[in-house]
Amino acid sequence: MSIATEQSGYALNTGAEPVLELPGKPEPLNVRASESALVVVDMQNAYSTIGGYLDRAGFDVSTTGPVIQQIKKAITVARAAGIPVIFFQNGWDPEYVEAGGPGSPNWYKSNALKTMRKDPELNGSLLAKGTWDYDLVDELQPQPGDIVIPKPRYSGFFNTSFDSVLRSRGIRNLIFTGIATNVCVESTLRDGFFLEYFGVVLADATHQAGPEFIQQAALYNIETFFGWVSTTEDFCQTFGGATDDVETTLTETTTA
Repeated sequence: MSIATEQSGYALNTGAEPVLELPGKPEPLNVRASESALVVVDMQNAYSTIGGYLDRAGFDVSTTGPVIQQIKKAITVARAAGIPVIFFQNGWDPEYVEAGGPGSPNWYKSNALKTMRKDPELNGSLLAKGTWDYDLVDELQPQPGDIVIPKPRYSGFFNTSFDSVLRSRGIRNLIFTGIATNVCVESTLRDGFFLEYFGVVLADATHQAGPEFIQQAALYNIETFFGWVSTTEDFCQTFGGATDDVETTLTETTTA
């Protein structure tokens, strides 16, 4: 755990709680646990599991396993530190009214909707509430005290309660994990930037939709223009969860 110096900071020094320095690029970010939230973006079967929407649409999801494990570590530390864990679930009602229909650009750009139009047998099975595709993966299930927010578009701020949930809790730092780095993660972080939230991506706890260079491009975009980029290890150490302690907790949870 590193206590931030007065010169390096973005967090307002308004209370007795220590300001911590979260390592990152392009520079460290000063944060308080009480002013931070861990955001888990769309960790659904649709986006991370063979047979889910992204896989059926032709995107490679074969390397999402390590990302899930990194997110588990971050969630374990966040809960222990009293940092809210906010899960997003992306999708629509079973009739796809929330998807917008032909009058919405989402109708034409959503790869899930396009995939179902190409293969009508899939209709109603991709990103529809109540389906396996829509469900969060088994490894990342919310616990009491966690917050789950459904969202109908890429950004978690659009037509959701996200902003209200954050403001009512005095949260100003958003630590992002999840899928896809270049779509829903980046879209939500960008909107947060415009609303005066400080957005940090844990690079090794995110995964792109597309080839590997897309991940690097998204991280470059975020680091250069909209936020900061850090790692799961740095997050865990900053908020008091030494790596060995996290591994022990995860092992106990798995074997219980």
